Amino acid sequence: MEGFGEEYALGECLDVLTPTGLRTGQVKKRHLVHADGDYHRAVHVWLFAESSQELLLQKRADCKDSWPGLWDISSAGHISAGDTPLLTARRELQEELGITLQADAFEFLFVYLQEDVINDGKYINNEYNDVYLVTLVDPIPIEAFTLQESEVSAVKYIKWIEYEELQRKKDASFVPCDVDGGYSALFSAIRSRYEVDTSSRVEELQKQLYRYVPVEINGETAGLKKGDLLALSDTIRAAKLLDRIFLEQEWATNPALKDSLQSAAGKSELDRLKFAYYLINKSPWSILDENDAFLTTADSAIQVSESAVEKSVTWGGKVQYRVAFPVDKAPGANFYPVDMDKKEFKTWKGALSKDQQADATDFFTVIRRSGDIHDENGAKVHDLKIIPYSKEYANVLKEASTLLHKAGDFAETPSLKRLLKAKADAFLSNDYYDSDIAWMELDSPIDVTIGPYETYEDGLFGYKATFEAFIGIRDDEATRQLKLFSDNLQEMEDNLPMADEYKSKGVTASPIRVIQLLYNSGDVKGPQTVAFNLPNDDRIVKERGTAMVMLKNISQAKFDYILLPIATVCVEASQRGAVDFDSFFTHTICHECCHGIGPHNIVTPDGRESTVRLELQEVYSAIEEAKADIVGLWALHFLVDKGLLSKKLEETMYVSFLAGCFRSIRFGLEEAHGKGQALQFNFILEKGGFSYHPDGTFSVDYTKVYITSIE
Repeated sequence: MEGFGEEYALGECLDVLTPTGLRTGQVKKRHLVHADGDYHRAVHVWLFAESSQELLLQKRADCKDSWPGLWDISSAGHISAGDTPLLTARRELQEELGITLQADAFEFLFVYLQEDVINDGKYINNEYNDVYLVTLVDPIPIEAFTLQESEVSAVKYIKWIEYEELQRKKDASFVPCDVDGGYSALFSAIRSRYEVDTSSRVEELQKQLYRYVPVEINGETAGLKKGDLLALSDTIRAAKLLDRIFLEQEWATNPALKDSLQSAAGKSELDRLKFAYYLINKSPWSILDENDAFLTTADSAIQVSESAVEKSVTWGGKVQYRVAFPVDKAPGANFYPVDMDKKEFKTWKGALSKDQQADATDFFTVIRRSGDIHDENGAKVHDLKIIPYSKEYANVLKEASTLLHKAGDFAETPSLKRLLKAKADAFLSNDYYDSDIAWMELDSPIDVTIGPYETYEDGLFGYKATFEAFIGIRDDEATRQLKLFSDNLQEMEDNLPMADEYKSKGVTASPIRVIQLLYNSGDVKGPQTVAFNLPNDDRIVKERGTAMVMLKNISQAKFDYILLPIATVCVEASQRGAVDFDSFFTHTICHECCHGIGPHNIVTPDGRESTVRLELQEVYSAIEEAKADIVGLWALHFLVDKGLLSKKLEETMYVSFLAGCFRSIRFGLEEAHGKGQALQFNFILEKGGFSYHPDGTFSVDYTKVYITSIE
């Protein structure tokens, strides 16, 4: 960061914040911000060397207007108006110390609010600091640093424990640091990573793994035509490639993390368990623990930067660092810049043309930064840009497309051939409309779902779709038994307990296919799904409805290994016998069918044509899952009342649903199904449809639950 005089001459401006850290929209020059005590933002960057367990400190230049001549953070600086924290962190490290590192070296740790007054009250520092940690494998030699004389007079390394203790003793040679208060998170992070009890960590990972049950799945392929069987092989090969894309969609450095964990998995029991649990979650965040990180950057891959320093005297010049990822999972995953917030996106989107706005919110695009862009007056402007999936993931999609075309050439079943060819083309064109129609019309012994579909991982807006694949063998007998659900969709829509103005006309019967799953990939992390209802394209939903695929062997496994044991613990003894597979499976069918009914395309109060998805944004997924569950219960009653389902179902479906609540809530409140289930359970419990007993179990009150579920 430039010296005070130079800053004033250039007119460096800062965004003024409220005392709670929100932007006011006001921009002021830096010297006025500190004179007036305005709240503003800055970054702190710490260089930490693993091998020596040292932090790098810089000695502030004597000309500095705050804390001159004292030892301080490795690098720090104000975030100029319109700039982002990560961009500032990288720039300050380069300007002050001559170190240039990629964005994946910077791990965001926490925000620290610093409030102090110095220089006889002339310098008021009310500063929200984004604190970053760069984990080096070895210390960068002192002579390799290029110091910005107006900012830094010297640098040195110090053991982090020693630095923490000197700060605690309030050593006058250091800029004060609140090591027992807000800044303790830095030292806690280092301590938890490098003073770890291996046996305790092994035990914790074992407990996390034991929550999952390994199950062998299979399907009968003996009756398949030779060409279809050859197509199946290449389709699975294409599906395996989608894992690469999904890992990258979760987090930019996720693929490197997987490779690192895999290469180390044979070194120790701890390394084996880390990789095993990673494979379940497909990221360093544990789904069943509200996305708490079970790994840290200390477990991550090592990257080599060939040109990190500007000069090298007796040293090779290469810098090795740990590829960083945040402890808290980014709500926007890797669909958006990590330092972009909703306000920036909405402001940028508002300046786009109508077609560009549609592209920005499209299922199949990512948002990236163009670089450092300023207007003619030197003010920072939004540098966001739209990239289609076909370009962002081009290398993998080209390979997958080739395999799907090859599979299509082999396929003997006409609808399978059409689907595989259409998906292969969509991977390259980024237009999935025709391929989704082909998927809905699939009538084949081999059932294939492959491509970008679900939007659960986009926690910012719910716009962006993740890649996934489900490949199985159709269960013809079970599929025939389920035709009644798709045949009654319009009648169910017409009788929904809501105002007629919100009901859709011309609801198309949803095809339902029951399969025995053979292989899945991509966004299939954590608890496995038992069914899905696609596509999510509102154009197709409006024109053609949706189609449903039921994974019967997965449903049976969940019932046997998860739902029944949960019922034993959570359901009152006299009602446990009412928990049965038929009720569980049938409600799952209704749940998926009911994604296709109810409001989708809407007109807002100001006359805009929109969709429920676009208006609800990040809360859509959880509300939609809750809707499908509750309307699914209503639909079961509706079909029972029509005589299409057995009256006995009323005795079992609510108790099976109650047990299922506890199964789904285990997914966590950060996951759409878990959050949606928690909403329903709490509402029904509050209204008396469920009852709690002193022994810790729950039961269904049949006199209240039906009325409660449709209120």
